[in-house]
Amino acid sequence: MPATVRKASDRTASIIRDLFGPPARRDFAIRYWDGRLESPDGAGVPAFTLVLKHPESLARMLLPPSQLRLAEAFIRGDFEVEGDLESAAGLANTLRHRLMSPVAAAKLMVRLRRLPHSRRRRWRAHSIEGKRLGARHSPHRDAAAIRFHYDLGNDFYALWLDRQLVYSCAYFPTGTEDIHQAQAAKLEYLCRKLRLKPGERLLDIGCGWGALLLHAVERYGVEALGVTLSQEQARFANEVIARRGMADRCRVEVRDYRELPAAPAFEKIVSVGMFEHVGRDQLNSYFGRVFQLLCPGGLFLNHGINWIYEPERPGLSRLLPRWNWREGQFLDRYVFPDGDLASLEAVVASAEAAGFDVRDIENLREHYAMTLRHWVRRLEGSATQAIALVGERAYRTWRLYMAASASGFATGRMMVCQTLLAKPDAGGRVTLPLTRADLYRNQSNV
Repeated sequence: MPATVRKASDRTASIIRDLFGPPARRDFAIRYWDGRLESPDGAGVPAFTLVLKHPESLARMLLPPSQLRLAEAFIRGDFEVEGDLESAAGLANTLRHRLMSPVAAAKLMVRLRRLPHSRRRRWRAHSIEGKRLGARHSPHRDAAAIRFHYDLGNDFYALWLDRQLVYSCAYFPTGTEDIHQAQAAKLEYLCRKLRLKPGERLLDIGCGWGALLLHAVERYGVEALGVTLSQEQARFANEVIARRGMADRCRVEVRDYRELPAAPAFEKIVSVGMFEHVGRDQLNSYFGRVFQLLCPGGLFLNHGINWIYEPERPGLSRLLPRWNWREGQFLDRYVFPDGDLASLEAVVASAEAAGFDVRDIENLREHYAMTLRHWVRRLEGSATQAIALVGERAYRTWRLYMAASASGFATGRMMVCQTLLAKPDAGGRVTLPLTRADLYRNQSNV
């Protein structure tokens, strides 16, 4: 082996040892480009193997050290993960904490610059970044962001979602359900929380491919309208609605919820997985508009991801996660342009400010971790078809995004909450029973 290659391998191994400890104490293995393998002690199988593909791998991953840089190196194929990608995603959080100190980050960069690294022209993803689309969360820009995320094509999503194309957290009443059963249980659970009744008018904001609308109309006899900003989703949903002979009771429109007439027109409103696109600065407007659309005495169920509150740190350490570690930029650039998670505290405050009565909040983060694991396994099992449909880089982007998200929900860095809100009538009444017993009858049989 040439001395320069061995020297690069030794220097890389030294940096990794200082970041993650000696090989014997790790729960993962590392294979270097020269065939060298470092494995943990014990006879057990490592959680995963980190494969460094060439002498520049570590520099491309961490020079400069950031969540964005690490993700881009994976998408480009500078390194690979064999085994559990969710466990490997946890390494990013380890790095984030160890490099919180500017001094530690600077020392690492000095060492990384001693590794082989070439100057590369900055690689940009196809995103809405840099396009003249107006202010963040304006209707025109929101439409572009939604199209970027959802219009990869229905065939791509069908590879790894369930049969009904439900793209949100599933519900596992016993934990043994497959993804199809768990998503059917989630649709039923949402309808039960809304206490739907025949003849009621239901609005689904961000309705996706229409699965909840179909379930509500077929099982509960409601009249339903769904709105989405995705042409692909609307086309698919309306084709299914027509095929099932339900066009007189159900339809999907390509429309921003802000464009709906501001008058009480629905007894029940639901929003599942759309809330992440609203933006923290738009929360008051969002809840205010929904309040206008909801009839007195009606219910609104908001299902969305929230960030976990962290106490503010002093000085520079408060700014480092976004400034130095560039936290959130991978999702913003490659997956969810303009995505903006709010805290549960902000959600409740804005809902109450709009006039809503908060009746129930349920955190389903463990369910989302399970959902994402199903999706990742299904995507990995359909890798050849996925790459043929959307390309290698998009496949790797989505595999990483979902595995890292599973880690975030499992470890409590993110949560997904169903918040049930009521609009009291003039006498303060809402259409809710006195207990939650009705939610759980025969749920395992859905």
